[in-house]
Amino acid sequence: MSNILTVLIFFPLIAAILGLFVNQKSIRVYGITVAAAEFLLSLWLWVSYDNSVAGMQFVEKLKLIPEFGISYYLGVDGISLFIVIMATLMTLIGIIALSVKDNLKNMIITLLFLEVAMVGVFVSLDVILFYVFWEFSLVPMLYIIGAWGGDKRLYASIKFFIYTFAGSLVMLVGILYVGYAYYSTTGVWSFSLTDWYGLILPFSVQKYLFWAFFLGFAIKVPMVPFHTWLPYAHGQAPTVGSVILAAVLLKMGSYGFVRFSLPLFPDASVAYITPVVIIAIIMIIYTAMVAYAQKDIKQVIAYSSISHMGIIVLGTFAMNVEGIAGSVFQMLSHGIVSGALFLLVGAIYDRRHTKLLSEFGGIAKVMPNFATIFVIMTMASVGLPLTIGFIGEYLSLLGFFKVSPVLTVIAGTSIILGAVYMLSIVKKTFFGPLTNPENEKLTDLNAKELTALIPLVAIVVWLGIYPKPVLGPINNSTKALVQLMHKKSITPKAQEIILVSKDKGVNK
Repeated sequence: MSNILTVLIFFPLIAAILGLFVNQKSIRVYGITVAAAEFLLSLWLWVSYDNSVAGMQFVEKLKLIPEFGISYYLGVDGISLFIVIMATLMTLIGIIALSVKDNLKNMIITLLFLEVAMVGVFVSLDVILFYVFWEFSLVPMLYIIGAWGGDKRLYASIKFFIYTFAGSLVMLVGILYVGYAYYSTTGVWSFSLTDWYGLILPFSVQKYLFWAFFLGFAIKVPMVPFHTWLPYAHGQAPTVGSVILAAVLLKMGSYGFVRFSLPLFPDASVAYITPVVIIAIIMIIYTAMVAYAQKDIKQVIAYSSISHMGIIVLGTFAMNVEGIAGSVFQMLSHGIVSGALFLLVGAIYDRRHTKLLSEFGGIAKVMPNFATIFVIMTMASVGLPLTIGFIGEYLSLLGFFKVSPVLTVIAGTSIILGAVYMLSIVKKTFFGPLTNPENEKLTDLNAKELTALIPLVAIVVWLGIYPKPVLGPINNSTKALVQLMHKKSITPKAQEIILVSKDKGVNK
């Protein structure tokens, strides 16, 4: 399987094209089969992965435009490996749980095209190739929201596209400039990320490039004040759109910070820790408070996602092994938990055609399985120990505590605020008297929904109790990343901060 990454990218693409010839009655089985095969391939990637190697594995490289150093260049390390697996898993879960009745065939084919883009983003080591997959991912999601969304779906889909595309254009300018800088330094054109890792740029250049890349990634995360597209997108998207958006697409932004911003611009990353962290803390606290004020269950989960992504940004800019490894693990945690919560909200919406909290109360009596899984995911969302949500959140805050104990304590209020708004949902939705007569007729989760949700529950518990199989490879690759950042840093402040981070994190 020397070309396994190519297979992972193009298998769903070929399957999507062939799916055009599959009839409507068979398309669901076809989609599940293809997505299951893709997920098993990603698991094989994990089985074949050498945990003792911190660098890129399964590398494939083919020159495409050698005059400008553009290549078909793929590889994964511990940072990207599990995000790829999560992308294939959530695609499979999304197709299994699909409740779309209109144009089901088009939906499944669109999801397979989206899977191509998601996998491509996380395995690309040529920056132009990365950018192509990054932009391509916008089209299927635009179609999913616009074709299957709610009453304001066109507004939501266009806003999503304009925000993310505008940020991408600014990032493209930064990409082209780094490519030119590499050519000016070496006399050779290259858009290979591993080549760029050897390029040391003066701080006067780094500071502009940092913000060019930052804008593209910050909008995708999304960071305040660029976050306003996300509640609309979630509110109007069909359930599967919200699942994929929260679980995978938001992680493209946070992954970009780890893969590009920190190693390419280490001095600028250190210099701008304060404004970035202030924005992250505003994300954490402000959106948590907004979540508590929502009357729509799905909007609570949407704003909750922004708050949790703030923790990921905070850990990333800790500049040490604990913080960065914790942020990568938190990407996985948030993807699994938020994906499950959106599935649960979709299940109740299919039954009642409303997401208003005021319409529910006491439904644990008629939907005990639904209530049990929702409470488990709520506990993971608020970071309860022995759930997946605790590990990444703890490591992210621990890593940043070494940078600023005061700011970490302020950011840590997210745990309290998260518990307030999530437990408030649980109380209002599941407990108390069953006052609404329409809720008396609710049916519990069916076999299709349980098939989608039970594996997520198992992952939440398993990685909460025993995270080592995932955290080990992440930690190894993160150590190499921090060492690279220290080696490239040229300003005294960056050398001091990243050196301290390396000594305390790597050797601990």
